[in-house]
Amino acid sequence: MKKINRRILGIVVTMLVSLTIIAQVSHDSLTTLTQQKNASELENQINARKLKLAKLENSLEQKRLEMQTATEKAQQSANSNSDAAARLSSNAQDKKLARKAKKAAKLAKIDSRHARTASDALTNLRNEIASLKNKISADEAKLSAMK
Repeated sequence: MKKINRRILGIVVTMLVSLTIIAQVSHDSLTTLTQQKNASELENQINARKLKLAKLENSLEQKRLEMQTATEKAQQSANSNSDAAARLSSNAQDKKLARKAKKAAKLAKIDSRHARTASDALTNLRNEIASLKNKISADEAKLSAMK
């Protein structure tokens, strides 16, 4: 009887130890899978940001050209305005020259606004590219720390 109780007790103890080992292995596996999932999500985020960065860098040259053209047009309008104002100053009573000077001033104002807008857009694009590069490098550092 005592031998049977000891055997049963031994079997029960062995089963309990086995269950705790299995539970520990399952917990470790779950932790590993969670870390792998987080690393995978971070890799996806890095790839999405790299794709967006490539698109922004491709549009950078176009924005630079737009700004350059807008600046040149604004300069031409300012020169035309200056010429119209000089002609008007020599003959201040001429209504036709006054109308032309007013139109040239209005055009210069509009073109200078477009030039500022294009310049701001280019600056914003450059800032966004720099920010994205910083985020990518930070995420890559975080990813390398995970692995």
